[in-house]
Amino acid sequence: MCAMQPSMPGPSRGAPARRRIISFTELTAASPEDLAAAFAAPPAEAAPWVEAAARYGIAGAQTRWGQMLLEGLGVPKDERAALGWFKAAAGAGDAAGITMLGRCHELGWGTPIDYAAAAECFRRAAEAGFDWGQYNLANMLMRGDGVAQDRGAALRWYRAAAAQGHAKSINVVARAMEEGWDTPPDPAGAARLYRLSAERGDFRGQFNLGTLLTDEGRIAEAVHWFRESARLANATFRRSMLTRLGERREPEIRAVLAEVEAMLAGG
Repeated sequence: MCAMQPSMPGPSRGAPARRRIISFTELTAASPEDLAAAFAAPPAEAAPWVEAAARYGIAGAQTRWGQMLLEGLGVPKDERAALGWFKAAAGAGDAAGITMLGRCHELGWGTPIDYAAAAECFRRAAEAGFDWGQYNLANMLMRGDGVAQDRGAALRWYRAAAAQGHAKSINVVARAMEEGWDTPPDPAGAARLYRLSAERGDFRGQFNLGTLLTDEGRIAEAVHWFRESARLANATFRRSMLTRLGERREPEIRAVLAEVEAMLAGG
């Protein structure tokens, strides 16, 4: 087993920080256990190892390195560089990389928005069986972005992803069951799936489960899921919580709304 290399000395005051370079020899000499530890380290410590693995052609590392560049995790944020690494991973057939390339086209990360290109990437990943590709393709089909709008096809892809345990897709399938999109409404089945989505960490599933529990008078349990939803949600969804729960008079729910307002005020 090759022991991990010690940390490099910090830069002198006023000197720019130097990026550590991991050589091919050092990368290949590291044991699987060492590499796993390096990749699991805090972002700034993991970055040199992930970058090295990406540069030496490991497709999964190329996707991970692109994600770090995209989000500025341990390295300066660089959307154009991230795009290049997602292209490399996609070229190697990495389904996660193909999906992230699609997200770049969809949201304009490092490249102009191109819904048709995004949908094509998502379709490639979806047909390879990747749950996030299936979910994102379903979203495009639902909205008609880059493809003809087709709610039936979208629901089939949501179901395919949900069958793999994809929490966001489970929530959408639950909504379809609750509202009866293509079959008679099934409130009990929807409730079961909302709970599964909530337990898997989807904030929309958590909110929807809380709403059902509120309607049943199970306020304490509902408040738990509203709080979990608020904790994980983005600012847009938090604002929607204020609107959707704004007329509730239960003191416990009013307390949750006050907490959500404080979250929004705190940025």
